[in-house]
Amino acid sequence: MADFKGKNVIVTGGSRGIGLTIAQSFAQAGANVAICATNEQALETAAQTLQPFGGKVFTQTVNVSSPEDCESFVNNVVKEFGSLDILVNNAGITKDNLTVRMSEADWDAVIAVNLKGTFLMSKAALKVMFKKRSGNIVNISSVVGEMGNAGQANYVASKAGMIGLTKTFAKEFGSRGVRVNAVAPGFVQTAMTDALPEDVKEKALSAVALKRFATPQDIAKAVLFLASEDASYITGHVLAVNGGLYM
Repeated sequence: MADFKGKNVIVTGGSRGIGLTIAQSFAQAGANVAICATNEQALETAAQTLQPFGGKVFTQTVNVSSPEDCESFVNNVVKEFGSLDILVNNAGITKDNLTVRMSEADWDAVIAVNLKGTFLMSKAALKVMFKKRSGNIVNISSVVGEMGNAGQANYVASKAGMIGLTKTFAKEFGSRGVRVNAVAPGFVQTAMTDALPEDVKEKALSAVALKRFATPQDIAKAVLFLASEDASYITGHVLAVNGGLYM
């Protein structure tokens, strides 16, 4: 595992699931970790799992679709940690439905959090990163942003948009020493996938070359690699962590 001792990291949507595992992995590697989410109780519980690793921990309830919330969070992290080195844009929601049945409100909500939130949080973080002429942004996209998926027009559009943002950010920010990459997970083993009927799981797994779902740790390892010096000449890249579901 790469050493992130003394590095200052933000993980959005860091109170549970993949985001929490990413935050824990950074903390375990020595980083100071700030997480945000919309549920204060979930943040407090998550923070307790980060504290044993010894780095500083900071939490704040944030609506990533609000520019004021994003700027406040980044400013508070810098006050708490002294600086900011790495941003992981992980916050995301789903409101699935077939396109003909999808409400405009559900379209807007998913785009606001997943895509606009990535734009706003990155913009807030860049004020710090540009001044120090170094930084790292990793966006959590999805395999469906590359291949599409019926019943998820809003989510797919947001995740495909994140890939476009990643490439554009990489071109815009490279001269300032900021690298920007994305991770595109496939099926990930979570409480939600555990609850699926066996026949549904088997059908999903039949399309995956490795014949297993990813663990949250599989995704976290990819994020830490892209954020590390081991990936020092990688920017604008989308790292597929999908077990061969889509190639």
